[in-house]
Amino acid sequence: MKFKEGYKVRNIAGESVVIMQGKFGVDMTRVIALNSTSLLLWEKLQGVDFTVETVRDILLENYDITEDVATRDAEAWIEKLRECNLV
Repeated sequence: MKFKEGYKVRNIAGESVVIMQGKFGVDMTRVIALNSTSLLLWEKLQGVDFTVETVRDILLENYDITEDVATRDAEAWIEKLRECNLV
C-alpha cells in the first residue's frame, strides 16, 4: 500500500498534522495529528509501497521493542491509516 496523493504533513501550533492539499484541504473538522512515531513512519514511507513488515522493521530499527510488539503496533498503525482514508 502507499499513502494517497495530496496529503502533506505541516507543523501547526507545534503539532505535526496531516492536511490535504488543494481546495478540499480547507476542512479543518478532520485534523489528523501525528505523534513522533507516526511522523517518523510518515517521513520514511513517503512514496514507498509498504506492508506491515516494512513498518515493523522501521519500528524495530528505531525502538527497543520486541518483534511481536512491533508487529502489533504496525498493524494498529496501518489500520488507523485506513480509518482515516490515508492509504
